[in-house]
Order: sequence, then structure tokens, then C-alpha cells
Amino acid sequence: MTTSTPLLEHTAQSAELLWNAVSIADEHAATELVLRLLDEGADPESVLLDVIAVVQGRVGEEWAAARLSVAQEHAATAINDRAVAALSVHPAARTTATRGRITVACVDGEWHGLPARLLAEVLKLRGWRVDYLGAQVPTPHLIAHLHSTRADAVALSSSIATRLPAAHAAITACQAVGVPVLVGGAAFGPEGRYATLLGADAWAPDARAAAELLAERRLPLPETDHQQFDDLPHLSDQEYTVVSRSSASLVQSVCTALEDAFPAMRSYSAAQRERTAEDIAHIVEFLATSLYLDDDELFTWFITWTAQILVARGVPAHSLPPALELLARELKDFPRAVRVLRAGTHVLTTAPLTAAGNPA
Repeated sequence: MTTSTPLLEHTAQSAELLWNAVSIADEHAATELVLRLLDEGADPESVLLDVIAVVQGRVGEEWAAARLSVAQEHAATAINDRAVAALSVHPAARTTATRGRITVACVDGEWHGLPARLLAEVLKLRGWRVDYLGAQVPTPHLIAHLHSTRADAVALSSSIATRLPAAHAAITACQAVGVPVLVGGAAFGPEGRYATLLGADAWAPDARAAAELLAERRLPLPETDHQQFDDLPHLSDQEYTVVSRSSASLVQSVCTALEDAFPAMRSYSAAQRERTAEDIAHIVEFLATSLYLDDDELFTWFITWTAQILVARGVPAHSLPPALELLARELKDFPRAVRVLRAGTHVLTTAPLTAAGNPA
């Protein structure tokens, strides 16, 4: 018995055609394909999630494997976003709001707006009144919006784990004004482990699941006196605060010392040195986030992914352990930070590298 159906085959073919268009930055072909699918009777939600979202996932995979440049990845994402916009005004996507009101936004600093946009459109299709606020929404502006509306819930999206401290602040602030929070996106980890840690009222793995959860039950009103420290009492040791506030000096110190620890760096061009500094800055940022969550596994996952990206760029992965050792020396008085860095060095020196995926 085969698991293939004509519908699934047609969806896969449509996703391949859309990929062909976005991979060469052909906006007109991409938009025409989406509109043609709707004209031919395709379900708008399926076009959003089984075609556009699938292609966007492939965009990320191709970038991680160094088969798309940053510019190409940005162009492909922009074209997918315009395809969503075209779908949203097609007659097939017109619905009447019969349910409550949901605010959809990305947390402050999160510029991956397409997942939230997809959720917003799915919720509209299912009869919700949706306020889509877009990417990088500062928490004060989000709260000001909630004060001026009667939202039944906030749906917060984050793709990059380093935005989780900002997500935590947003979750707590929304709950303080009496609005429950549903979260989603790769940042919240496998099975939404960080959603629970950060006190979110609900988590969903994807847009369909989020829409179904909101349709099944009304999220309970949160406790308005909940504080961020209630969730993460380990922050009292100040390690997260020190590392996050001193990130610039840490990067500079490691870059300066790395030439002796990794002599090949002495022959780097200016562009290569700049890229190295960026990589170290990302390492420090993920270290700080791991300290915020008190989760070594987040850092070991990230450092493994970074090694895979470096290999795809033609940079030897053995350049990373010296950088981690230098960071550990700089932070020798901070036991949790040293523990996390040692865990990163261990996984780099014991685990084989596989193909890179998207960062959580």
C-alpha cells in the first residue's frame, strides 16, 4: 500500500515549482504560481503551509549548506513573503471573522517574520480577527497595542534561541495585563521545552497546531503578578547579566588571543577576520542564552551547528575549541559559564559532524 496520493503528489509538485522560482529570484513566476493554484481550487491554507512554508524551510537548509548566499536567502524569503501577500487578497482567501481576536507578533529582535505571517493568515482563514504586528516588536509597543484592543490571546513567534530572554520579558508583560500567551517557533526548542520554562500559557509546533489549539479551547487568564525571576531563580548568580553586558569586550579579547592559539588566523584577510569576530560574537550570545536558561544542551547544539557551517564554508572546525578555551579563561570566575564552554569543547572533540540544519 502506497502512502502517496494524487493530492500529495500535486502539492509536492507545486512546492518544487515554487522552489524553482524563488531559487532564481523570479518573483513574478512565484506569485503567478500561487495565484494559479488558488484559481484552480487549491485550499489556501494548504498553499500556505504545504507549499510556501515547505519551500521556505528548504531556503534555510540550502543557506546552511552554503548553496545559497545570504543575499539569495533574503531574496527568496522576500519573494515567499510577497507570495503570501498575494494569496491573502485572493477571493479564495476571503473569510468573515466569526471568532475572537488574536495578536500575532515576533518577539523583540526576531527578524524572521514569515512564520508569524503564515500563522496570521491561517488564523484569518479560520475565522479569527487577527492583528499582525510583524517582526521585531518591542515589548512596550506590544503592550501598548494590547491596552488598546481586546485580544483573547497573543501568539508570539521566535526562530532564534538567542531571542528567548526577550521572549520571556514579552510573555511576562502580556500576562501582567491579563492576556494569555501562545508561543511557537524553533527558538522554543524540541517539544516546546523552553516555552514551559519561560512560563508561556501554551505552545504549538506549527501554524496548524496553533490554530487547532486556539479553536479547541480558550486559553485561561494568566496570573497577573507573575515575575520573570519566578521562572529562573538561577539568574541570581548574575552570570547571564555579566556575560551579556560584557559581550563586546569578550569578543575583542578572544579575537586578539586567537592568533596565538590558532596561528592560521594570522594569514586571514580583513573579511575573514570580520567573519571570525561575527562567529565569536554568536558564540558569546548563545553562551549567554544558555546561562539564562541554565541549559548546556542549547550551547552544545549550537556549537555543533556552527562547526558544520564552518566546514560548509571551507573553514576547519578545529578552529572552534581554541576559541572556547579562551572564553573559559576569560570567564574562569563563573562556574556555570565554564561548565557550558567545557561541554561545547567536549562535543566538538567527540561527536562526528553531520549536515547542518537551521539554528533553534
